Amino acid sequence: MKRVLILAGLLISSFAFSQGSPDYGSGLKVNINEDGSSYFRIISWAQFWAQHNSDRPLDSNGNEQADLSFSLRRARVLMYAQINKDFLILTHFGLNSLNADTMSPTGTGDASQLFFHDVWAQYSLGEKHAVGGGLHYWNGISRLNNQSTLNIMTLDNQRQSWATLGLSDQFARHLGIYLKGSFGKLQYRVAVNEAETNNLQATTVPLNGGAATYTGRRLLGSKAAGKAYSGYFDYAFFDAESNFLPYKVGSYVGTKKVLNVGAGFFMHPKGSVIADATGNLSGEDVSIFAVDAFYDAPIGNNGGALTAYALYQNTDYGKDFRLGTTYETGSMLHAHLGYVLPVATKTKFQPYLSYDSRKIDAINDTASQLGIGTNLYFSGHNSKITLEYQTLKYAQNDAVNTITLQAMIYL
Repeated sequence: MKRVLILAGLLISSFAFSQGSPDYGSGLKVNINEDGSSYFRIISWAQFWAQHNSDRPLDSNGNEQADLSFSLRRARVLMYAQINKDFLILTHFGLNSLNADTMSPTGTGDASQLFFHDVWAQYSLGEKHAVGGGLHYWNGISRLNNQSTLNIMTLDNQRQSWATLGLSDQFARHLGIYLKGSFGKLQYRVAVNEAETNNLQATTVPLNGGAATYTGRRLLGSKAAGKAYSGYFDYAFFDAESNFLPYKVGSYVGTKKVLNVGAGFFMHPKGSVIADATGNLSGEDVSIFAVDAFYDAPIGNNGGALTAYALYQNTDYGKDFRLGTTYETGSMLHAHLGYVLPVATKTKFQPYLSYDSRKIDAINDTASQLGIGTNLYFSGHNSKITLEYQTLKYAQNDAVNTITLQAMIYL
């Protein structure tokens, strides 16, 4: 029992310390029994945005929109409970991107509502492996598709990396079963999931001879297109990262030395649908593959640290698939680099750069995005301010430039 308690304590403190706040401890942890072998922990966080964008389109009534806007980017509560050494249950709820256009008079509108992001239960298969099921975030593809929103180094996650959000899943979470664990320095996570029926193209039908639509389960049925399969594998050359929870850390702010290389996939047989010249429907397999590398380490003895990440992702949603400026059949290169300035104070500055380039098959063109920003850490990721300038150039469209100031606290 003593060994179990020590292991549980290490896992909890590792998750807390990984956020880059050495004085945070294990957070709000409540023991259920006297020896602490049963407990629950609660995490709460909020991210507030002030954005300036002079390139905003006209609103639905044809009026010009203000350059400055405010929004509540995220407001979340997560709780997990270790019932005993074999069982774990996690619930995670909140809301996203609440702004003046999505608020409702009495808080009962769709965008005003709290909803479950995760609800899953897990059973341990020995010390290094576990199986679980529910609405979960044990995703495949890449590190960014498993990114925690508590400790992103850049302002927000690279959007195309959440490659199935709203297409086969509910807000980057699938309903299904997963297996996760490690073999030495190699960590793995694999899952078999239900594909979502009512997705972002819930009312879309493919045009005769046109591009594919992500409508396989709805138009072809759950037997033909109901399941999706995913996995991610990463090897640690230096410090091992915790896989107690599925959320990957974006920056350790100098508290660990990590070099990981990874590879992952997502497969949805007949997930997309095309129609031939006479309107006959057929399914097309959705396949996404990625390789990535993550480096994070302290530099020198004065608190400096370097964070670097690189990703290549190949995405096939079906013939010439394209949905807005977010999802496209094609390929992507993404990288970001940040440096914590070596100052011997609790407050840390971390300037960073991010860049990605996408190849879009449907228009035989490209899109690129550049981000320049800095984090001001008052207490690691637990209390920080982020300022970022971002410019997006999509095909032949004019570049869209946005400046965002974010204030974040999590407890």
